[in-house]
Amino acid sequence: MIQAVESSAHASAPVLAAYSYCETVTGQQARNFAYGIRLLPAPKRRAMSALYAFSRRVDDIGDGELAADVKVARLEEARATLARIHEGAVEEDHTDPVAVALAHAARRFPIPLGGLDELIDGVQMDLRGETYESWDDLKVYCRCVAGAIGRLSLGVFGTEPGARGAERAPEYADTLGLALQLTNILRDVREDAEDGRTYLPADDLAKFGCSAGFSGPTPPEGSDFAGLVHFEVRRARALFAEGYRLLPMLDRRSGACVAAMAGIYRRLLDRIERDPEAVLRGRVSLPGREKAYVAVRGLSGLDTRHVTRRAVRRRA
Repeated sequence: MIQAVESSAHASAPVLAAYSYCETVTGQQARNFAYGIRLLPAPKRRAMSALYAFSRRVDDIGDGELAADVKVARLEEARATLARIHEGAVEEDHTDPVAVALAHAARRFPIPLGGLDELIDGVQMDLRGETYESWDDLKVYCRCVAGAIGRLSLGVFGTEPGARGAERAPEYADTLGLALQLTNILRDVREDAEDGRTYLPADDLAKFGCSAGFSGPTPPEGSDFAGLVHFEVRRARALFAEGYRLLPMLDRRSGACVAAMAGIYRRLLDRIERDPEAVLRGRVSLPGREKAYVAVRGLSGLDTRHVTRRAVRRRA
């Protein structure tokens, strides 16, 4: 069982200001994520914003225009900041609001901060230009940049006392992270290609005649691009199905948060499946009203009840 252990003490003004900065970053930069975490009580929402703000900083280093050696140095600075947070060496008057907020969150909740080291490892894989021959290879990367975020988030959410199978909660959180990341990879296939990156496994690309890559708004000549997308969509759906087993282990609002975030990505997956070539023409997204519907559905507990009923049928 993983339980959130919030302190009863109120946060100080400097800490609240640091959290406010992180929430602003989250609201501006991560609209899908923000839709989910707004369903959480304030202490958990703030902690999740701190996690996002630090993660965003790491991602921005990797995706920015800095020289490669400067990026490496900046990532090591981020890793050093993590070490200071882990050691309890970041004071409330520190000049870095993200560090202040994350340090406070780590004191209030059992957040496995090593997951952020894994995120840095994943960005370093990008800097090295690593490619992935197989799904097993790509899973290593996805676990660093997304599975770790799932496990970090679970540290904030906690599991309900007495939740059946709660010892597997980190595994399910990790798998849900993989599902989200694979959806991201499909959505961003053209954008990544323009940046010189290919994340889909080389053996999958070869199988569907897509080894030439995605440099334009149409698939490679003679390829079965729709077949490739549908193949990866089925893989992502299987990951979502496994990861959703986490939902009944969470309290109502944490479960609603996870269901909302995952639900948005599952609907993105539906859109990609219906029109695979759309990802080559531009970014596929959901309108705000549809995201709001998914959030309400998550808060209602529909997804959690569905997963619970399915689990009961399997045991019957």
